[in-house]
Amino acid sequence: MDSPTARREPASYAVPATPGQLAWLRDQVDDWRAEGLIDPATAEAVLARYLESRRFSLGRLLLAVGTGFLGIGLIWLVAANLDELSPLTRFLAVVVLWLTCLVGAEVLDSRRTSAVVVGAVRTLAAFGVGAVVFQAAQSLQVPAYEPGLVGLWGLGALVQAYVTAARGPLLVAIAGFIGWVLWEAVEQNPTLTGTVLALTASAVAALGMAGLHERWLPAFSGPWRHVGAGLALGGLFVAGLPVGVDGGLPSFGWTLALVTAAGVLAAATCLVGPVAARWEVLGGSLALTVGVVLATWPAGADSRSVGLDDLAHALVAVTAYVALSVGVAAVGTLRDAPLLSVTATLGLVLFTVVQSFAVFAPIVQGAWLFLLLGAILLAAGVGFDRARRHLAATLEQESDR
Repeated sequence: MDSPTARREPASYAVPATPGQLAWLRDQVDDWRAEGLIDPATAEAVLARYLESRRFSLGRLLLAVGTGFLGIGLIWLVAANLDELSPLTRFLAVVVLWLTCLVGAEVLDSRRTSAVVVGAVRTLAAFGVGAVVFQAAQSLQVPAYEPGLVGLWGLGALVQAYVTAARGPLLVAIAGFIGWVLWEAVEQNPTLTGTVLALTASAVAALGMAGLHERWLPAFSGPWRHVGAGLALGGLFVAGLPVGVDGGLPSFGWTLALVTAAGVLAAATCLVGPVAARWEVLGGSLALTVGVVLATWPAGADSRSVGLDDLAHALVAVTAYVALSVGVAAVGTLRDAPLLSVTATLGLVLFTVVQSFAVFAPIVQGAWLFLLLGAILLAAGVGFDRARRHLAATLEQESDR
C-alpha cells in the first residue's frame, strides 16, 4: 500500500484554490473522514492536490499588467509603420512573434509550467492576433480605423480561446468582439436610443452566451456573464441620463441584426439553459425594454428647469437601476462572484451621484446639495447592504435544509 508521502506527489502541480474554497473542502473532508468514507491518508492526499492562492495576488496583477503592456506594445509596433522594412517583411515578423507566443504557451503547458504564466503567454498570443490583423490590413492598404478589423481580431482570439480552452484569450476576444459590435451599431445609429439598444442588446446576447456555456463549457460562462452584467448596467446608466431626447427611434440595420441575435441567444438559453441562466436573461431583457423606454422618453418643455416629466423620468430611471443593481449583486452572491457585487455597488453609487446632480442641482444649491446627496447615498448604502444580508441569510437557510 502506498505511503502518505507517496500520495502527496500531486502537490508538485497542485491546483490553486482560494482560502474560502479550501476551507469548504477541509470541512467536507472532515465530514467524509467522520463518516468513514475515506481514511486519513486519503484525506491528506485530497488536500495535497490543492494550493492556497488568492485570486487577485500581486504576482497575477503584475503578470496581467505586463501582458497587457506587451500586447499593446506589439500592436503599437505595427501601427508605427516601420518604413525601413517592406510590408511583407513586417507581416512575416509579426506572424513569427504571434506563432512564437501561441506555440510557446502550449509547450509551457505541456511541461506543467505555472498556470498563471501559461495564461499570460496565451493572452499575449491573443493580442498578437490583433497585430497580425492590423499588419495585414496595413500591407493591403486598408484604413486602420475600420471596426471590421477589430471584429476580425476578436474572432481570431475567440477561435484561439475555444481551441485552447483558455480564459485569458477569451477576455481579449470578448473585448474585441463587443467593441466591434458596439462600434458598428453606434456608428450606424449615432443617437441615444441607438446607443442604449446596442449596449442592452449586447448584454442580453452575452448573458445568453453565459447560459449556453453552462451546459458544455462552464469555465467560459463567468466571463460572458460579467460582461453581460456590465453592459446591462452601462446601457441603463446611459438611458437614465437626462439629456432631453425627442423620443425618436433610430434607423434600423446593424442594430436590428444585433437585437435579433440577442433574441435568438436568449430564446436558446430559455430552452436549454439552467433555471438561473433563464432568470439572468430575463433580467437583461427587462433592462433592454426599460432602457428603450427611458431613451425615448419625451423631453420636458423647458430645458432650463426641472419639470414633472423630468422628475418622473428620474424616478423611473432610479427605480430601474436600483432593481438591476440589486439583481446583479444577487447573482454575484448566488454564484460566488464578488466582482459582480462590486460592479453593481460602484455602478449604483455613480448613478446616484449623476442623477442627484442632474435632477436636484437646479433646485438645491451649494452645501445643501451635498447634504442631500450624502443622505441619499447613505440611504442607498443601508438599503443595499440590508438586501444583500437578507439574501445571504436566505441562501444559508436554504443550504441547511
